Amino acid sequence: MKILVINCGSSSIKYQLLDMRSESDYSLLAKGNLEKISLPDSKITHKPVGKEPMVKVSPVADHTEGMKVVLAALTDPVSGVISSFEEIDAVGHRIVQGADFFSGPALIDEDVMEKITICCDYAPLHNPAHILGIRAMQEVLPQVPQVAVFDTAFHQTMAPEVYMYALPYEYYEKYRVRRYGAHGTSHKYVSQRAIRFAGLDPENSRIITCHIGNGSSVTAVRNGKCFDTSMGFTPLEGMIMGTRCGNIDASLVPYLMKKENLTPDEATAMMNKKSGFLGLSGKTSDMRDVLGFAAEGDSRSQLVVDKLILDITKLIGQYIAEMGGVDLIVFTAGIAENNPWLPVNICSHFGYMGLKMAWEMENKSGVDFYKECQASVKAHAVSDEAYISAPDSAIKVAMIPTNEELMIAIDTMNLTK
Repeated sequence: MKILVINCGSSSIKYQLLDMRSESDYSLLAKGNLEKISLPDSKITHKPVGKEPMVKVSPVADHTEGMKVVLAALTDPVSGVISSFEEIDAVGHRIVQGADFFSGPALIDEDVMEKITICCDYAPLHNPAHILGIRAMQEVLPQVPQVAVFDTAFHQTMAPEVYMYALPYEYYEKYRVRRYGAHGTSHKYVSQRAIRFAGLDPENSRIITCHIGNGSSVTAVRNGKCFDTSMGFTPLEGMIMGTRCGNIDASLVPYLMKKENLTPDEATAMMNKKSGFLGLSGKTSDMRDVLGFAAEGDSRSQLVVDKLILDITKLIGQYIAEMGGVDLIVFTAGIAENNPWLPVNICSHFGYMGLKMAWEMENKSGVDFYKECQASVKAHAVSDEAYISAPDSAIKVAMIPTNEELMIAIDTMNLTK
């Protein structure tokens, strides 16, 4: 069956069309991105498999019109991959926040839409855009089943002592204040792939998945289910990220609001959009640029690298203690997949447990560190699932590329077929 995967932002539509014959037998037909919706220079970049990419700049008024543009690209006589809309059997939508309403994917009806709307309070930058995408697709393809796949669903197996904050309990009852986590679709996909890759028993396994990108989270997966995760009520909690601060003393928020005369919205924007790599370095939110500045001797950029390594190390150590050990540590997502020096540095802290990496790094800072980072990228590029730990390592470490779109397609297929 052909499944269209949709990931809507406030002014964008990312998409993939996959032909799903089974969970392990599938093919990507096309993918693309429609940007700058509602602006005069809206642009779609459409990449059909086996054909030349198509780029078109033309005004797109809203998401409903945007969905028509996407479908037109998929059925285009030259760059299309299907002959008509009728070939699309189902649509899977990525939804960032489903709170504790959903522990798995859901066939979209008005009750589901109402709950997604309630969750806009918890993900104000994401859920409203997802709703626009769903409504637009319902209008364009009214007879095609639509499925919501929630980033928070995988984390619904956490125990109360893990997901509850030590705040007055009435706030949980009144406002659903608790830890929800994020990147659940990625952690679910990677942990399932890891179990098969390493030949682990799904009912007796301890895995730590590290999704390290511009937004990052680490998850403890015991017996195939989420045991703990680093993000919380929002994706702000956890480690340092591209523009997010991660864990801080909560008292800092009212303190800085008073000192800087910030409104709640301004304080939220500061912590989410002006902090992390960008705030600490004062230069950039991109790890590639951070390394470049560190190579030039910039101490604050080097501080970003050091803190990223430390934050992830602390989370892995915490989860090893929580689960009573670990069988496999997995790294995935953009920064991890493109920077093999990162897991090497992190895992060097666990040598006392018998963890050995396939190679080591001698330098930890400065120009030599940057050169060694570059060398490690070239010498140890991992394009597919692979161990990066030594054969005799007591704890295995692997690099497994994530594929959230495929996970959404699998969930959509299983719910609708």
